[in-house]
Amino acid sequence: MKKNFRLVRSNLKLARAIWGGLPKTKLDELRALVESHSLSVALGDVRFLDPHWYVTHAGLLRLARRNRCVGIHVQQVLESCDKSAGRWVFKATVYKSRGSKGFAGYGDADPSNVSSLVQGAEMRVAETRAVNRALRKAYGIGLCSVEELSWLTNSTSPAGERTQSVKPSNSNGSSNGQPRLRDRLCVLIRQHGLDPNLVKAYAADFCGAPTLKEASRESVESFISHLATSAKENRDGLVCKLNSYSQPVEVKL
Repeated sequence: MKKNFRLVRSNLKLARAIWGGLPKTKLDELRALVESHSLSVALGDVRFLDPHWYVTHAGLLRLARRNRCVGIHVQQVLESCDKSAGRWVFKATVYKSRGSKGFAGYGDADPSNVSSLVQGAEMRVAETRAVNRALRKAYGIGLCSVEELSWLTNSTSPAGERTQSVKPSNSNGSSNGQPRLRDRLCVLIRQHGLDPNLVKAYAADFCGAPTLKEASRESVESFISHLATSAKENRDGLVCKLNSYSQPVEVKL
């Protein structure tokens, strides 16, 4: 009981630090996820993309391993695939125990339902989506997974073949399973209709760095929390602030 309480408390604390002032209902949802499935914010098992929680491929695989899943079988649904059009469909079946009949899930991907970041890797996206859906069925996860989102798909590796690049300690990406700062910033920009170039300029100034890439992770996290709060509470004031970073146009006579 003490271990479970500490796990819940640490996850809630980290979630507040990453995503700012979350509503009580969302914190309650996270608490239930941690208590039921031992999902971890620190390991990147769940992500909050306002206003919903999403589970991740890595989190689902860890859940399966903890529960001693005996295997995952993946195969192409050949009659539904079209290589020339970049359309792929896979069926994944999760076997929770020996003798299990299995839990099946289908995943599809084509250039129209994947992010531009992963176009050309539709086959691997479809495989990952199939595995995610089968795992969610097998372990009773009602949340959609991040990799199933057509506008934010950034998982380009098939199940069991993920690799991680080595990044410097002040990287604004993620090398330890935490949500990527770039993704969170992009979500805020899209959600509130902000100018990305002005946001980058504001962020660099806020972080006290020549460019956003040179800012520390901690300062960028602080900026993202500040940006989210400002956009919700006073978007007009935020837009005015952003406009102050626009470059004046030189008029030639």
